[in-house]
Amino acid sequence: MRARPPSFGKFREVQAELERSGAAIFRDAEGAESLIIHYPYSINYIHSYAEDSPFFLGLAEGHLRGSRCRRPKCRFVFATPRGHCMVCGAPTEWLDLPTVGRVHSWTTCHFGSEAFLKETPYNLAMVEFDGVGSLLLVRLKEAVESDLYVGMPVQAVFEPNPKYSVTDVWFVPKR
Repeated sequence: MRARPPSFGKFREVQAELERSGAAIFRDAEGAESLIIHYPYSINYIHSYAEDSPFFLGLAEGHLRGSRCRRPKCRFVFATPRGHCMVCGAPTEWLDLPTVGRVHSWTTCHFGSEAFLKETPYNLAMVEFDGVGSLLLVRLKEAVESDLYVGMPVQAVFEPNPKYSVTDVWFVPKR
């Protein structure tokens, strides 16, 4: 009969044990135990970015692309592209955004999806740009939480080997 898996109070320790043996017990602050197992799961997912394709192609070319309302009286600019204006409903057009902005707010993530699990903890920032009416949510690298502040200048960095994903861009403190 197999022995009971080891028990840990920190999830990082659970993660390390999962890599070693495939099973561990997480013990929460109240003493409740949860069995955690390593269960690999893989799927090939084929999809189209459709009308958002210019955003992802832009990342691969070192450009941040947003959208601007085509209506002359509106012209609202979105950092996260929209097919239609959220202000007046008119169609939008693509435009290049600045690659330098400022931290509007941030959070530090101690857990993440599969794509970001190896980076935990990591920082996510809402970045604001001059002349843009909305914010862009991005990873903020090369900075520890204690160094972050509202208004901190940041600049975009683009993945040299693009995967056509949101992971193809991140921001770092502007030097």
